[in-house]
Amino acid sequence: MTNFQDKARSAEAAMRDVFAETPLQRNEHLSQRYNANVFLKREDLTPVRSYKLRGALNAMRKVLAETPKTTVFVCASAGNHAQGVAFMCRHLGVKGVIFMPVTTPQQKIGQTEKFGGSSIEIKLTGDYFDSTLAAAQAHCAEIGGHFLSPFDDDDVIEGQASVAVEVERRLDGVPDRIVMPVGGGGLSAGVRSYFGDTVAYSLVEPAGGACLKAALTSGAPVTLDAIDNFADGAAVARIGEKTFARLQSLDASDAIAVAEDRLCTTMLEMLNVEGVVLEPAGALAVDALKDLGDDIAGKTVVCVTSGGNFDFERLPEVKERAQRYIGIKKYFVLRLPQRPGALKEFLAMLGPDDDIARFEYLKKSARNFGSVLIGIETSKAENFAELEQKLTHSGFAYRDITDDTILAQFLI
Repeated sequence: MTNFQDKARSAEAAMRDVFAETPLQRNEHLSQRYNANVFLKREDLTPVRSYKLRGALNAMRKVLAETPKTTVFVCASAGNHAQGVAFMCRHLGVKGVIFMPVTTPQQKIGQTEKFGGSSIEIKLTGDYFDSTLAAAQAHCAEIGGHFLSPFDDDDVIEGQASVAVEVERRLDGVPDRIVMPVGGGGLSAGVRSYFGDTVAYSLVEPAGGACLKAALTSGAPVTLDAIDNFADGAAVARIGEKTFARLQSLDASDAIAVAEDRLCTTMLEMLNVEGVVLEPAGALAVDALKDLGDDIAGKTVVCVTSGGNFDFERLPEVKERAQRYIGIKKYFVLRLPQRPGALKEFLAMLGPDDDIARFEYLKKSARNFGSVLIGIETSKAENFAELEQKLTHSGFAYRDITDDTILAQFLI
């Protein structure tokens, strides 16, 4: 047993005074689909609905043990680390100043306020996490507080490793493979430091924030030029220095980048089939099973469902993105002749399973044609090929803008 494993086990034991061990559940639906023994480590079931409570708890208890007079903790977080710190500030009776990006979902802000109560102050600063982090560190230095990194801290990494301690105990051994989401790398660094090379790893990132893949390819942490904040719990532009030091020996093929739209299909499936509410980052590990295929057949696989802080006001967006990904919803710009019967002629081309979800028509008297923005939902992706064939045969000019990022964002 290594010194790190001893520390991780001590951290896990200390957590039982604050919250119960999260379940490790065999998922029959996923096990049958992938012909494997698939277990979900339900970190979405902690009191703050994410594993981030673990790192905050361990780091804060160790700081207070060493310097009992510490009264103010400062952190920066897109939401889940903030909630963990807020929960522990209230539990330990200390003050917390929590910096969050302006773009943080209101649900996460509200939850942070609820967990921290009068023990915390929230400051909304910056559009992206990295600018929020800089503001938090500057404020911490100004007031002489203790900064709690969301991931790049040895005590935080040690606390996140408690996930591995519980997995090992429940399986009475180690899995063949563990699949985890990666943002700044605290969870993956902790679990890998605990299990070492005894298991295979699949570390999953959103395609719009694949900072681990970039670091493994370059051999050192690099800062991404831009990130997509959809999977806000894992959308980090640069992997941590300390976390990468524990991950750098992995192969770049161990890092999987998942398209945000595909991720939406998994979120909906887990909600509709399993009744499990996962935030985008929390669904990354489950979604990555699609990429593992034969590699996991017959194996014991643990997927860490890292968070369930999902704002249901985002559900229409998730459904929309999922439909577009699987090809059953498309948007077109249609050039419609300004003559009687033209619209009726177009409508006659729609099949029995085609449904108009959006229709905007601007008639301009000085032109012979009008532009129509039309959104269509159908039951099977193949139906669109038939519709497009009819449009072309009838001489209707159209353009599919579903995957045109700039036009779609502007018009839809």
